[in-house]
Amino acid sequence: MCPPGSPPARAAPGAAGMGPVLLGALLLGLSWAAPPGHEVTFLPGLTKQPSFRHFSGYLCAGPGQHLHYWFVEAQSNPQSSPLVLWLNGGPGCSSMEGFLKEHGPFLIQPDGVTLKYNDYAWNKIANVLYLESPAGVGFSYSEDKKYATNDTEVARNNYLALKDFLRLFPEYSKNDLFLTGESYGGVYIPTLAEWVMQDPSLNLKGIAVGNGLSSYEINDNSLVYFAYYHGLLGTELWKDLQAFCCSKEKCNFHDNSNLNCTLKMEETIQIVEESGLNIYNLYAPCDGGVPGSMRYEGGCLITHDLGNSFIRMPMRFSWRQNLFRMPVARNKVRMDPPCTNSTALSTYLNSPEVRKALHISPDALEWQVCSFEVNRYYKRLYMQMNDQYLKLLGAMKYRILVYNGDVDMACNFLGDEWFVDSLCQKVQVARRPWLYTEGGENQIGGFVKEFTNIAFLTVKGAGHMVPTDRPLAAFTMFSRFIKNEPY
Repeated sequence: MCPPGSPPARAAPGAAGMGPVLLGALLLGLSWAAPPGHEVTFLPGLTKQPSFRHFSGYLCAGPGQHLHYWFVEAQSNPQSSPLVLWLNGGPGCSSMEGFLKEHGPFLIQPDGVTLKYNDYAWNKIANVLYLESPAGVGFSYSEDKKYATNDTEVARNNYLALKDFLRLFPEYSKNDLFLTGESYGGVYIPTLAEWVMQDPSLNLKGIAVGNGLSSYEINDNSLVYFAYYHGLLGTELWKDLQAFCCSKEKCNFHDNSNLNCTLKMEETIQIVEESGLNIYNLYAPCDGGVPGSMRYEGGCLITHDLGNSFIRMPMRFSWRQNLFRMPVARNKVRMDPPCTNSTALSTYLNSPEVRKALHISPDALEWQVCSFEVNRYYKRLYMQMNDQYLKLLGAMKYRILVYNGDVDMACNFLGDEWFVDSLCQKVQVARRPWLYTEGGENQIGGFVKEFTNIAFLTVKGAGHMVPTDRPLAAFTMFSRFIKNEPY
């Protein structure tokens, strides 16, 4: 159980001290071994149980806040292997997608019953902690059933959950620590890192963000260029966008007050997001076929704004927010990201045998890949992540990897490349191809540009979920990052 009462208030990750009550609660029982009640002793769907240990249960993220985790020990030498935290995005989407569809040791099969071992699991070289955050996502819940939250509160709660994990697993408290995530993890991870870097008891070594939301403005502006140069917009529309949205060789597609620019941007967004293209992988088919801009399914409104993407903030897109206020937009809305299918995941995780094996609380809701309620009431406080990255870089002791699948449109590679460039760090290695070995032959994995303590890397042919699309290339990239080897 989470300790009763409210923890002492803390203004920001720079404030002095945690307060004796909270610190005592967090440090309580540091001598305990890994909790035997959390160990997964039999996992349905596997033909053979794993040789490594794995655990599932709940972490305390403040009074009444119970965040579900699934932790897999490294497949060899877990005592000396780094500890990696993974967060999916949304906001409101579950890290079980990262576990069972991206880089976890077991991959869900289309039947929703069978698991297959992943040859490129990230726990081959690291201990990986998958956290469902915030409360209301997946199997995580709060006792008061109130799920409105914001960036600052989520960062704090993720920090408290990490501390609680190390209370339960003190044997990992001195291991190298890396914070990783994708999509809206572009906000989750740097804001969490602000807390972690203030805590000398944590051995933070770096962060990695995949296809992350780093700046709303840069992401919007770069998406238009991405769409045009990938053949989506056509010459006439591009000329109009240039005429109405650009002046003095600078374009503003993000919050331009020119009415004609707004109209042309509506046309652009219609093509990119509503025409049936797979926004998460331009060259992948749209699972379920080409939808309309919205569709009804069982009396529920299906919107195309959620999943690992984000809802745009400028005024011109306020009509998108209005979708959530329509009478049919109830809590029962199915939250599959567009052109994806979470049926197998949902079938597996909602199986009574699986819930029992993972020690899921009876208070947890039915598992869904994304929580409509969390996303709907989530308050986004940061429009860009420059301050957080510069704070980490200023410490001169953390390494940072920003990586992007190069055919994702939700958080496109060009935007994150521009963002990293905007940090104005010293270039150490000019942009070049990076290689990985497949079938005994070297192949180009993508391109990488290295600065002092930060690298920007693309993964060729991958979409939003890089390890799903290019598992070997993604594993190679992850291994080099973790081991501090040249890309």
